[in-house]
Amino acid sequence: MVKPQILIVGAGPTGLALAHSLATQGVPFRIIEKNSGTGKASRALAVHARILEHYQQLGLSERIVSRGQPILSLDLSDGKEVKANLKFNDFGKGLSPFPFILSLPQDEQEEMLVDELKKIGVEIEWGTELSSFVDKGESVTAVLKKEGLPEELADFEYLCGCDGASSMVRKGLEFEFPGGTYEQLFFVADVETEKLEERMEKMDMYMDNDGFMLYMSVRNAHTKRILGVVPEEFNDQKDIEYHHIGEYIEDKIRVKASIVNWFSTYRVHNRVSEHFSKGRVFILGDAGHLHSPAGGQGMNTGIGDAINLSWKLAAVCQGKATPSLLDTYELERIGFARKLIATTDKAFQTIINQHLRGTLLRKVAVPHILPSMFKLAFVKKNGFKILSQIHINYRDSPISKGKAGKVFGGMRLPWIQTAGRDNYTPLQSVDWQIHIYGKASKELIDFARSHSFEVHEFAWEPSMQKAGFQQNALYFVRPDGHVAVANKKQDVSMLKDYLDEFEIVAFRTL
Repeated sequence: MVKPQILIVGAGPTGLALAHSLATQGVPFRIIEKNSGTGKASRALAVHARILEHYQQLGLSERIVSRGQPILSLDLSDGKEVKANLKFNDFGKGLSPFPFILSLPQDEQEEMLVDELKKIGVEIEWGTELSSFVDKGESVTAVLKKEGLPEELADFEYLCGCDGASSMVRKGLEFEFPGGTYEQLFFVADVETEKLEERMEKMDMYMDNDGFMLYMSVRNAHTKRILGVVPEEFNDQKDIEYHHIGEYIEDKIRVKASIVNWFSTYRVHNRVSEHFSKGRVFILGDAGHLHSPAGGQGMNTGIGDAINLSWKLAAVCQGKATPSLLDTYELERIGFARKLIATTDKAFQTIINQHLRGTLLRKVAVPHILPSMFKLAFVKKNGFKILSQIHINYRDSPISKGKAGKVFGGMRLPWIQTAGRDNYTPLQSVDWQIHIYGKASKELIDFARSHSFEVHEFAWEPSMQKAGFQQNALYFVRPDGHVAVANKKQDVSMLKDYLDEFEIVAFRTL
Protein backbone atom coordinates (compact mmCIF):
# COMPACT_ATOMS: atom_id res chain seq x y z
CA MET A 1 0.00 0.00 0.00
CA VAL A 2 1.09 3.57 -0.68
CA LYS A 3 1.88 5.40 2.55
CA PRO A 4 -0.72 8.10 3.31
CA GLN A 5 0.76 11.56 2.97
CA ILE A 6 -2.07 13.45 4.65
CA LEU A 7 -4.26 12.92 7.71
CA ILE A 8 -7.75 14.43 7.54
CA VAL A 9 -9.37 14.80 10.94
CA GLY A 10 -13.15 15.03 10.66
CA ALA A 11 -15.63 13.58 8.16
CA GLY A 12 -18.16 16.39 7.91
CA PRO A 13 -18.78 18.06 4.54
CA THR A 14 -15.43 19.90 4.68
CA GLY A 15 -13.36 16.80 5.43
CA LEU A 16 -15.26 14.69 2.92
CA ALA A 17 -14.87 17.30 0.16
CA LEU A 18 -11.15 17.50 0.93
CA ALA A 19 -10.89 13.71 0.80
CA HIS A 20 -12.71 13.43 -2.52
CA SER A 21 -10.63 16.18 -4.12
CA LEU A 22 -7.35 14.64 -2.93
CA ALA A 23 -8.45 11.21 -4.16
CA THR A 24 -9.33 12.67 -7.55
CA GLN A 25 -5.82 14.08 -7.76
CA GLY A 26 -4.13 10.84 -6.72
CA VAL A 27 -2.90 11.84 -3.26
CA PRO A 28 -2.91 9.06 -0.61
CA PHE A 29 -4.45 10.00 2.74
CA ARG A 30 -6.33 8.75 5.77
CA ILE A 31 -9.55 10.30 7.03
CA ILE A 32 -10.70 9.72 10.61
CA GLU A 33 -13.90 10.67 12.42
CA LYS A 34 -14.57 10.29 16.16
CA ASN A 35 -18.29 9.65 15.59
CA SER A 36 -19.56 6.26 14.46
CA GLY A 37 -21.06 7.52 11.20
CA THR A 38 -22.48 10.51 9.36
CA GLY A 39 -24.80 12.92 11.14
CA LYS A 40 -28.50 12.09 11.33
CA ALA A 41 -29.67 15.70 11.42
CA SER A 42 -28.23 19.06 10.43
CA ARG A 43 -28.86 22.79 10.48
CA ALA A 44 -27.04 23.50 7.20
CA LEU A 45 -29.22 23.31 4.09
CA ALA A 46 -28.10 25.64 1.30
CA VAL A 47 -25.61 24.55 -1.34
CA HIS A 48 -24.59 27.55 -3.44
CA ALA A 49 -23.50 27.82 -7.05
CA ARG A 50 -19.75 28.11 -6.44
CA ILE A 51 -19.73 24.87 -4.46
CA LEU A 52 -21.83 23.12 -7.12
CA GLU A 53 -19.26 24.29 -9.68
CA HIS A 54 -16.53 22.67 -7.62
CA TYR A 55 -18.62 19.51 -7.29
CA GLN A 56 -19.02 19.53 -11.07
CA GLN A 57 -15.22 19.41 -11.37
CA LEU A 58 -15.22 16.33 -9.16
CA GLY A 59 -18.07 14.66 -11.08
CA LEU A 60 -20.51 14.98 -8.18
CA SER A 61 -22.84 17.83 -9.12
CA GLU A 62 -25.38 15.82 -11.11
CA ARG A 63 -26.12 13.47 -8.21
CA ILE A 64 -26.24 16.28 -5.64
CA VAL A 65 -28.55 18.50 -7.70
CA SER A 66 -30.90 15.59 -8.45
CA ARG A 67 -31.21 14.86 -4.72
CA GLY A 68 -31.74 18.48 -3.65
CA GLN A 69 -34.49 21.00 -4.28
CA PRO A 70 -33.87 24.43 -5.89
CA ILE A 71 -35.35 27.32 -3.89
CA LEU A 72 -37.22 29.44 -6.41
CA SER A 73 -39.11 31.92 -4.23
CA LEU A 74 -39.20 33.49 -0.78
CA ASP A 75 -42.32 34.81 0.95
CA LEU A 76 -41.63 37.44 3.62
CA SER A 77 -44.38 37.60 6.24
CA ASP A 78 -45.10 39.20 9.59
CA GLY A 79 -46.87 36.04 10.73
CA LYS A 80 -50.25 37.38 9.68
CA GLU A 81 -49.88 38.16 6.01
CA VAL A 82 -47.28 38.00 3.24
CA LYS A 83 -45.59 41.38 2.92
CA ALA A 84 -43.35 40.60 -0.04
CA ASN A 85 -42.45 37.82 -2.45
CA LEU A 86 -39.02 37.43 -4.02
CA LYS A 87 -38.62 35.16 -7.04
CA PHE A 88 -35.34 33.35 -7.72
CA ASN A 89 -36.33 31.61 -10.97
CA ASP A 90 -33.67 33.38 -13.05
CA PHE A 91 -31.56 34.52 -10.11
CA GLY A 92 -28.16 33.66 -11.61
CA LYS A 93 -29.06 33.22 -15.26
CA GLY A 94 -25.96 33.54 -17.45
CA LEU A 95 -23.60 33.70 -14.47
CA SER A 96 -23.22 30.03 -13.55
CA PRO A 97 -24.24 26.59 -14.79
CA PHE A 98 -26.11 26.44 -11.45
CA PRO A 99 -28.18 29.66 -11.38
CA PHE A 100 -30.12 28.79 -8.22
CA ILE A 101 -29.89 28.08 -4.49
CA LEU A 102 -30.07 24.36 -3.82
CA SER A 103 -31.70 23.05 -0.66
CA LEU A 104 -30.03 19.83 0.51
CA PRO A 105 -29.59 18.88 4.18
CA GLN A 106 -25.99 18.51 5.28
CA ASP A 107 -26.48 14.93 6.48
CA GLU A 108 -27.76 13.85 3.06
CA GLN A 109 -24.82 15.56 1.41
CA GLU A 110 -22.45 13.72 3.77
CA GLU A 111 -24.09 10.36 2.97
CA MET A 112 -23.59 10.94 -0.75
CA LEU A 113 -19.95 11.97 -0.33
CA VAL A 114 -19.23 8.90 1.80
CA ASP A 115 -20.87 6.70 -0.83
CA GLU A 116 -18.88 8.34 -3.64
CA LEU A 117 -15.64 7.84 -1.68
CA LYS A 118 -16.50 4.15 -1.22
CA LYS A 119 -16.87 3.82 -4.99
CA ILE A 120 -13.25 4.90 -5.44
CA GLY A 121 -11.96 2.73 -2.62
CA VAL A 122 -11.78 5.24 0.23
CA GLU A 123 -13.09 4.16 3.64
CA ILE A 124 -13.66 6.55 6.54
CA GLU A 125 -12.09 5.37 9.81
CA TRP A 126 -15.15 5.82 12.03
CA GLY A 127 -14.87 5.90 15.80
CA THR A 128 -11.28 7.10 15.58
CA GLU A 129 -10.05 10.31 17.12
CA LEU A 130 -6.89 12.37 17.22
CA SER A 131 -5.44 12.35 20.75
CA SER A 132 -2.46 14.61 20.05
CA PHE A 133 0.01 15.61 17.37
CA VAL A 134 3.50 17.07 17.00
CA ASP A 135 4.76 18.99 13.99
CA LYS A 136 8.41 17.87 13.74
CA GLY A 137 9.23 20.16 10.83
CA GLU A 138 9.81 17.44 8.27
CA SER A 139 6.59 15.56 9.18
CA VAL A 140 3.67 15.48 11.62
CA THR A 141 3.38 12.67 14.17
CA ALA A 142 -0.21 11.96 15.21
CA VAL A 143 -1.51 9.83 18.07
CA LEU A 144 -4.74 8.10 17.03
CA LYS A 145 -7.15 6.37 19.37
CA LYS A 146 -9.91 3.91 18.55
CA GLU A 147 -11.99 2.34 21.30
CA GLY A 148 -10.82 -1.11 22.26
CA LEU A 149 -7.47 -0.77 20.49
CA PRO A 150 -4.06 0.50 21.66
CA GLU A 151 -3.05 4.02 20.62
CA GLU A 152 -1.42 4.29 17.22
CA LEU A 153 1.49 6.55 16.31
CA ALA A 154 1.52 7.55 12.65
CA ASP A 155 3.60 10.00 10.60
CA PHE A 156 2.17 12.19 7.85
CA GLU A 157 3.53 14.95 5.66
CA TYR A 158 0.55 17.18 6.50
CA LEU A 159 -2.38 17.24 8.92
CA CYS A 160 -5.73 18.86 8.11
CA GLY A 161 -8.15 19.69 10.93
CA CYS A 162 -11.74 19.57 9.67
CA ASP A 163 -12.94 18.74 13.17
CA GLY A 164 -15.53 21.42 13.82
CA ALA A 165 -16.07 24.30 16.21
CA SER A 166 -14.38 22.58 19.16
CA SER A 167 -11.44 21.59 16.95
CA MET A 168 -8.75 19.67 18.77
CA VAL A 169 -6.37 20.61 15.94
CA ARG A 170 -6.98 24.35 16.37
CA LYS A 171 -6.53 24.03 20.13
CA GLY A 172 -3.35 22.01 19.59
CA LEU A 173 -1.98 24.85 17.49
CA GLU A 174 -2.94 27.25 20.31
CA PHE A 175 -4.77 29.59 17.94
CA GLU A 176 -7.08 32.20 19.44
CA PHE A 177 -10.69 32.00 18.21
CA PRO A 178 -11.96 35.57 18.60
CA GLY A 179 -15.54 36.61 17.98
CA GLY A 180 -18.81 36.46 19.84
CA THR A 181 -22.00 34.59 20.59
CA TYR A 182 -25.50 35.91 19.91
CA GLU A 183 -27.53 36.39 23.08
CA GLN A 184 -30.63 34.77 21.57
CA LEU A 185 -31.26 31.04 21.86
CA PHE A 186 -32.15 29.46 18.51
CA PHE A 187 -34.05 26.32 17.61
CA VAL A 188 -34.19 24.04 14.59
CA ALA A 189 -36.78 21.33 13.92
CA ASP A 190 -37.66 18.80 11.25
CA VAL A 191 -41.36 18.01 11.44
CA GLU A 192 -43.88 16.09 9.39
CA THR A 193 -47.22 17.68 8.63
CA GLU A 194 -50.54 16.30 7.47
CA LYS A 195 -50.75 19.10 4.95
CA LEU A 196 -48.96 18.26 1.70
CA GLU A 197 -46.75 21.14 0.49
CA GLU A 198 -47.72 21.90 -3.08
CA ARG A 199 -44.74 24.16 -3.74
CA MET A 200 -41.63 22.51 -2.34
CA GLU A 201 -39.44 25.11 -4.00
CA LYS A 202 -40.84 27.92 -1.81
CA MET A 203 -39.32 29.20 1.45
CA ASP A 204 -41.10 31.37 4.02
CA MET A 205 -39.48 33.90 6.35
CA TYR A 206 -41.49 35.32 9.24
CA MET A 207 -40.31 38.59 10.77
CA ASP A 208 -42.07 40.32 13.64
CA ASN A 209 -41.34 41.75 17.08
CA ASP A 210 -40.34 38.28 18.31
CA GLY A 211 -37.50 38.04 15.80
CA PHE A 212 -37.57 35.73 12.81
CA MET A 213 -38.44 32.21 11.66
CA LEU A 214 -37.68 30.23 8.51
CA TYR A 215 -40.01 27.53 7.18
CA MET A 216 -39.39 25.34 4.16
CA SER A 217 -39.87 21.86 2.72
CA VAL A 218 -36.95 19.50 3.12
CA ARG A 219 -36.38 15.86 2.11
CA ASN A 220 -39.97 15.39 0.85
CA ALA A 221 -43.32 17.14 0.47
CA HIS A 222 -44.44 16.22 4.01
CA THR A 223 -41.26 17.13 5.92
CA LYS A 224 -40.63 20.73 6.92
CA ARG A 225 -37.57 22.47 8.33
CA ILE A 226 -38.27 25.23 10.85
CA LEU A 227 -35.55 27.49 12.25
CA GLY A 228 -35.96 30.50 14.50
CA VAL A 229 -35.48 32.28 17.81
CA VAL A 230 -36.74 30.69 21.02
CA PRO A 231 -39.17 33.11 22.77
CA GLU A 232 -37.45 34.97 25.60
CA GLU A 233 -39.65 33.46 28.31
CA PHE A 234 -38.10 30.05 27.61
CA ASN A 235 -34.45 31.18 27.63
CA ASP A 236 -33.79 30.03 31.19
CA GLN A 237 -35.66 26.75 30.84
CA LYS A 238 -33.53 23.62 30.59
CA ASP A 239 -34.16 20.83 28.09
CA ILE A 240 -36.57 22.75 25.85
CA GLU A 241 -38.58 20.45 23.58
CA TYR A 242 -40.79 21.18 20.58
CA HIS A 243 -43.99 20.87 22.61
CA HIS A 244 -42.87 23.77 24.82
CA ILE A 245 -42.84 26.23 21.91
CA GLY A 246 -45.00 24.33 19.41
CA GLU A 247 -47.97 26.66 19.84
CA TYR A 248 -45.72 29.69 19.24
CA ILE A 249 -44.29 28.10 16.07
CA GLU A 250 -47.57 26.88 14.63
CA ASP A 251 -49.28 30.19 15.26
CA LYS A 252 -46.87 31.71 12.74
CA ILE A 253 -46.57 28.99 10.13
CA ARG A 254 -50.26 28.02 10.46
CA VAL A 255 -49.41 24.37 9.98
CA LYS A 256 -49.61 21.73 12.71
CA ALA A 257 -46.81 19.20 13.18
CA SER A 258 -48.08 15.62 13.32
CA ILE A 259 -44.62 14.14 13.96
CA VAL A 260 -41.47 15.84 15.25
CA ASN A 261 -38.51 13.97 13.75
CA TRP A 262 -35.85 16.17 15.28
CA PHE A 263 -35.64 19.23 17.50
CA SER A 264 -32.63 21.04 18.93
CA THR A 265 -31.72 24.36 20.49
CA TYR A 266 -28.34 26.00 20.01
CA ARG A 267 -26.30 29.16 20.28
CA VAL A 268 -25.04 30.98 17.17
CA HIS A 269 -21.41 32.09 17.09
CA ASN A 270 -19.45 34.38 14.81
CA ARG A 271 -15.74 33.64 15.10
CA VAL A 272 -12.60 33.45 12.95
CA SER A 273 -9.38 31.79 14.08
CA GLU A 274 -6.32 34.04 14.21
CA HIS A 275 -4.61 31.71 11.70
CA PHE A 276 -5.61 28.88 9.38
CA SER A 277 -2.23 27.19 9.21
CA LYS A 278 1.04 26.68 11.03
CA GLY A 279 3.92 24.65 9.64
CA ARG A 280 2.52 21.41 8.27
CA VAL A 281 -0.89 21.73 9.94
CA PHE A 282 -4.03 23.36 8.56
CA ILE A 283 -7.55 24.02 9.83
CA LEU A 284 -10.62 24.21 7.61
CA GLY A 285 -14.36 24.79 7.91
CA ASP A 286 -15.90 25.29 11.36
CA ALA A 287 -12.51 24.65 12.93
CA GLY A 288 -11.45 28.00 11.48
CA HIS A 289 -14.63 30.05 11.22
CA LEU A 290 -18.20 30.07 12.56
CA HIS A 291 -21.02 32.06 10.95
CA SER A 292 -24.56 33.18 11.58
CA PRO A 293 -27.21 31.36 9.49
CA ALA A 294 -27.64 34.45 7.27
CA GLY A 295 -27.32 33.42 3.64
CA GLY A 296 -26.41 29.81 4.42
CA GLN A 297 -22.71 30.53 4.03
CA GLY A 298 -21.00 28.43 6.72
CA MET A 299 -20.96 24.95 5.15
CA ASN A 300 -20.24 26.39 1.71
CA THR A 301 -17.26 28.32 3.01
CA GLY A 302 -15.83 25.19 4.63
CA ILE A 303 -16.11 23.23 1.38
CA GLY A 304 -14.49 26.18 -0.39
CA ASP A 305 -11.58 25.91 2.06
CA ALA A 306 -11.22 22.23 1.17
CA ILE A 307 -11.13 22.85 -2.57
CA ASN A 308 -8.63 25.69 -2.18
CA LEU A 309 -6.24 23.62 -0.07
CA SER A 310 -6.61 20.27 -1.83
CA TRP A 311 -5.04 21.17 -5.17
CA LYS A 312 -2.18 22.95 -3.43
CA LEU A 313 -1.49 19.92 -1.22
CA ALA A 314 -1.68 17.68 -4.28
CA ALA A 315 0.79 19.84 -6.20
CA VAL A 316 3.30 20.02 -3.34
CA CYS A 317 3.00 16.35 -2.29
CA GLN A 318 3.62 15.27 -5.89
CA GLY A 319 6.58 17.64 -6.34
CA LYS A 320 4.71 19.75 -8.90
CA ALA A 321 4.89 23.11 -7.12
CA THR A 322 7.08 24.84 -4.55
CA PRO A 323 6.08 24.15 -0.91
CA SER A 324 5.58 27.91 -0.44
CA LEU A 325 2.38 27.47 -2.49
CA LEU A 326 0.77 26.19 0.71
CA ASP A 327 1.29 29.58 2.35
CA THR A 328 -1.35 31.00 0.02
CA TYR A 329 -4.11 28.87 1.61
CA GLU A 330 -4.40 31.01 4.72
CA LEU A 331 -3.80 34.23 2.81
CA GLU A 332 -6.59 33.49 0.33
CA ARG A 333 -9.18 32.04 2.69
CA ILE A 334 -8.84 33.92 5.99
CA GLY A 335 -9.54 37.31 4.42
CA PHE A 336 -12.74 36.02 2.87
CA ALA A 337 -13.82 34.40 6.14
CA ARG A 338 -13.30 37.66 8.06
CA LYS A 339 -15.21 39.69 5.49
CA LEU A 340 -18.03 37.14 5.44
CA ILE A 341 -18.31 37.16 9.21
CA ALA A 342 -18.59 40.95 9.21
CA THR A 343 -21.28 41.11 6.51
CA THR A 344 -23.40 38.15 7.62
CA ASP A 345 -23.21 39.31 11.23
CA LYS A 346 -24.52 42.75 10.30
CA ALA A 347 -27.32 41.26 8.19
CA PHE A 348 -28.29 38.74 10.84
CA GLN A 349 -28.25 41.30 13.63
CA THR A 350 -30.61 43.48 11.61
CA ILE A 351 -32.99 40.58 10.94
CA ILE A 352 -33.26 39.50 14.58
CA ASN A 353 -33.08 43.02 16.03
CA GLN A 354 -36.37 43.90 17.75
CA HIS A 355 -35.50 47.58 18.09
CA LEU A 356 -35.53 50.51 15.63
CA ARG A 357 -33.24 49.02 12.98
CA GLY A 358 -35.14 45.73 12.92
CA THR A 359 -38.52 47.49 12.96
CA LEU A 360 -37.56 49.63 9.96
CA LEU A 361 -36.45 46.51 8.10
CA ARG A 362 -39.72 44.67 8.78
CA LYS A 363 -42.16 47.54 8.26
CA VAL A 364 -40.49 49.63 5.58
CA ALA A 365 -37.65 47.90 3.73
CA VAL A 366 -39.20 44.45 3.34
CA PRO A 367 -42.73 45.31 2.16
CA HIS A 368 -41.96 48.47 0.18
CA ILE A 369 -38.31 48.72 -0.89
CA LEU A 370 -36.98 45.16 -1.28
CA PRO A 371 -39.54 43.86 -3.85
CA SER A 372 -38.98 46.89 -6.10
CA MET A 373 -35.20 46.58 -5.90
CA PHE A 374 -35.34 42.86 -6.58
CA LYS A 375 -37.03 43.52 -9.92
CA LEU A 376 -33.90 45.34 -11.10
CA ALA A 377 -31.59 43.06 -13.09
CA PHE A 378 -28.35 44.47 -11.67
CA VAL A 379 -29.62 44.03 -8.08
CA LYS A 380 -30.47 40.37 -8.68
CA LYS A 381 -27.20 39.83 -10.53
CA ASN A 382 -25.05 41.32 -7.78
CA GLY A 383 -27.12 39.62 -5.11
CA PHE A 384 -26.52 36.26 -6.76
CA LYS A 385 -22.79 36.89 -7.07
CA ILE A 386 -22.49 37.58 -3.35
CA LEU A 387 -24.82 34.86 -2.08
CA SER A 388 -23.50 32.17 -4.42
CA GLN A 389 -19.84 32.99 -3.60
CA ILE A 390 -18.93 33.31 -7.29
CA HIS A 391 -17.64 36.80 -6.46
CA ILE A 392 -14.77 35.41 -4.36
CA ASN A 393 -11.40 36.43 -5.74
CA TYR A 394 -7.80 36.10 -4.64
CA ARG A 395 -6.47 39.22 -6.32
CA ASP A 396 -3.97 39.95 -3.53
CA SER A 397 -2.48 36.46 -3.60
CA PRO A 398 1.15 36.15 -4.77
CA ILE A 399 0.05 33.50 -7.29
CA SER A 400 -2.39 35.91 -8.99
CA LYS A 401 -0.92 37.94 -11.87
CA GLY A 402 -2.13 40.38 -14.50
CA LYS A 403 -5.37 41.57 -16.06
CA ALA A 404 -6.93 41.19 -19.52
CA GLY A 405 -10.29 42.75 -20.25
CA LYS A 406 -12.20 42.77 -16.99
CA VAL A 407 -10.71 39.46 -15.87
CA PHE A 408 -7.80 39.62 -13.44
CA GLY A 409 -5.52 37.10 -11.78
CA GLY A 410 -7.22 35.55 -8.74
CA MET A 411 -10.72 35.94 -10.14
CA ARG A 412 -13.06 32.99 -10.63
CA LEU A 413 -13.07 32.15 -14.33
CA PRO A 414 -16.28 33.71 -15.71
CA TRP A 415 -18.68 31.09 -17.00
CA ILE A 416 -19.79 31.31 -20.62
CA GLN A 417 -21.86 29.03 -22.80
CA THR A 418 -21.74 28.88 -26.57
CA ALA A 419 -23.56 26.59 -29.00
CA GLY A 420 -22.98 23.07 -27.75
CA ARG A 421 -20.21 23.80 -25.24
CA ASP A 422 -19.22 25.81 -22.21
CA ASN A 423 -15.86 26.77 -20.75
CA TYR A 424 -16.35 24.87 -17.47
CA THR A 425 -16.36 21.36 -18.93
CA PRO A 426 -12.53 21.43 -19.36
CA LEU A 427 -12.15 22.27 -15.66
CA GLN A 428 -13.13 18.69 -14.82
CA SER A 429 -9.50 17.71 -15.43
CA VAL A 430 -8.71 19.48 -12.10
CA ASP A 431 -5.42 20.62 -13.62
CA TRP A 432 -3.69 23.76 -14.79
CA GLN A 433 -4.88 24.79 -18.26
CA ILE A 434 -4.76 27.62 -20.77
CA HIS A 435 -7.89 29.31 -22.11
CA ILE A 436 -7.93 31.50 -25.21
CA TYR A 437 -11.11 33.27 -26.26
CA GLY A 438 -10.18 33.75 -29.87
CA LYS A 439 -7.07 32.23 -31.46
CA ALA A 440 -3.98 30.81 -29.76
CA SER A 441 -0.59 31.52 -31.31
CA LYS A 442 1.60 28.66 -32.56
CA GLU A 443 4.28 29.68 -30.05
CA LEU A 444 1.84 29.35 -27.16
CA ILE A 445 0.49 26.00 -28.40
CA ASP A 446 4.03 24.61 -28.78
CA PHE A 447 5.03 25.86 -25.32
CA ALA A 448 1.91 24.41 -23.72
CA ARG A 449 2.42 21.05 -25.40
CA SER A 450 6.03 20.90 -24.25
CA HIS A 451 4.87 21.51 -20.66
CA SER A 452 1.82 19.19 -20.83
CA PHE A 453 -0.74 21.98 -20.41
CA GLU A 454 -4.04 21.69 -22.27
CA VAL A 455 -4.97 24.67 -24.45
CA HIS A 456 -8.69 25.34 -24.85
CA GLU A 457 -9.62 27.69 -27.67
CA PHE A 458 -13.08 29.19 -27.83
CA ALA A 459 -14.12 30.90 -31.08
CA TRP A 460 -14.67 34.57 -30.26
CA GLU A 461 -18.23 35.75 -29.75
CA PRO A 462 -19.50 39.18 -28.58
CA SER A 463 -20.95 37.59 -25.42
CA MET A 464 -17.41 36.82 -24.26
CA GLN A 465 -16.58 40.50 -24.04
CA LYS A 466 -19.72 41.03 -21.98
CA ALA A 467 -18.48 38.28 -19.61
CA GLY A 468 -15.23 40.22 -19.21
CA PHE A 469 -12.85 38.40 -21.56
CA GLN A 470 -10.50 40.10 -24.01
CA GLN A 471 -10.18 38.62 -27.48
CA ASN A 472 -7.02 36.50 -27.96
CA ALA A 473 -5.80 37.17 -24.42
CA LEU A 474 -4.12 34.41 -22.40
CA TYR A 475 -5.84 33.05 -19.29
CA PHE A 476 -3.84 30.52 -17.29
CA VAL A 477 -6.38 28.76 -15.08
CA ARG A 478 -5.70 27.10 -11.71
CA PRO A 479 -6.95 23.59 -10.89
CA ASP A 480 -9.76 25.13 -8.79
CA GLY A 481 -11.13 27.21 -11.66
CA HIS A 482 -9.66 30.56 -10.61
CA VAL A 483 -7.54 32.54 -13.06
CA ALA A 484 -3.86 32.46 -12.09
CA VAL A 485 -2.54 34.67 -14.91
CA ALA A 486 -4.37 37.04 -17.25
CA ASN A 487 -2.19 38.40 -20.07
CA LYS A 488 -3.31 40.52 -22.99
CA LYS A 489 -0.57 39.46 -25.44
CA GLN A 490 -0.14 35.71 -25.02
CA ASP A 491 3.31 36.46 -23.62
CA VAL A 492 4.96 33.03 -23.44
CA SER A 493 8.07 34.33 -21.66
CA MET A 494 5.93 35.83 -18.91
CA LEU A 495 4.10 32.51 -18.49
CA LYS A 496 7.44 30.67 -18.35
CA ASP A 497 8.67 33.04 -15.62
CA TYR A 498 5.48 32.39 -13.64
CA LEU A 499 5.91 28.64 -13.87
CA ASP A 500 9.56 28.89 -12.85
CA GLU A 501 8.77 31.17 -9.89
CA PHE A 502 6.36 28.69 -8.34
CA GLU A 503 7.94 25.54 -9.82
CA ILE A 504 4.59 24.62 -11.36
CA VAL A 505 4.24 21.39 -13.33
CA ALA A 506 1.06 20.01 -14.88
CA PHE A 507 -0.52 17.20 -12.84
CA ARG A 508 -0.95 14.98 -15.87
CA THR A 509 1.40 14.36 -18.78
CA LEU A 510 -0.21 14.86 -22.18
